[in-house]
Amino acid sequence: MDEVSTPPAGVRGRVVSRDGTPIAYERYGEGPPLVLVSGALGTAAGERPLGGLLAGRFSVVAYDRRGRGGSGDTGPYAVRREVEDLAAVVGEAGPGAALHGMGTGGALALAAVAAGLDTAAVSLYEPPYTRSARAVERWGRVTELLGQGRRAAALDLFLADLAGTADPAGAADPGPGVTSLRPGLAELAHTLAYDLAVLGDGAVPEPLLARVHARVLVVDGGASPAGTRQVARAVTAALPRARHRTLTGQTHEVAPHVLAPVLEQFLADEREPVEAA
Repeated sequence: MDEVSTPPAGVRGRVVSRDGTPIAYERYGEGPPLVLVSGALGTAAGERPLGGLLAGRFSVVAYDRRGRGGSGDTGPYAVRREVEDLAAVVGEAGPGAALHGMGTGGALALAAVAAGLDTAAVSLYEPPYTRSARAVERWGRVTELLGQGRRAAALDLFLADLAGTADPAGAADPGPGVTSLRPGLAELAHTLAYDLAVLGDGAVPEPLLARVHARVLVVDGGASPAGTRQVARAVTAALPRARHRTLTGQTHEVAPHVLAPVLEQFLADEREPVEAA
């Protein structure tokens, strides 16, 4: 395997977002700037395996989205504020920095570019929009549980839904023990509401995507559910300059050493022709 055995911690710093919220980041490697945008429950530390593999070609900046890790959490939450956070990080990374977003991080990156953030290119891995009304119902239940202060129950339901084991009706809480498999996530559970806000009603936001004129690569895993791959193709079709790539044998928990060379090729070649798959 080509994975980095000890992911780099990088040079740590903070940048202040427009509303005064401090946003923590870490940077490693040299080359054109690339910002990694984490998905639900992700942090800068979680991006080190992928970032370490890309650091030989890029100056990689990974950051803690607001409410996570070393970043602040000025309220009330608004997607606009997360877009401003990303803009501040891009300003620190360097003009025209490329973006890579995992899951809801990809949806946030698209929202930022649609709002006018200047970037060289964007890559996404499995943006989690959905065509399922039941999934949207379960998302609503997660938000409801968070509003009741029941972070562990909300986290359990979210993780069960991600694993495909949640109650199809979306009415009951999942059985206990899901969070015990991933300790330390309860303190991030409140940020699930932020990710769900980024996704809106869950549908592929075609009017928003039509305003994204950067080059985009949409990637999914060949072993991911059919619905996930259908959404990836729908996102690709709605973007003006996008192409689609499926990684054989991969799931939503994509292996960094499989994803890294695909991103490197896409981001390094500014002359690469782009067309919808």
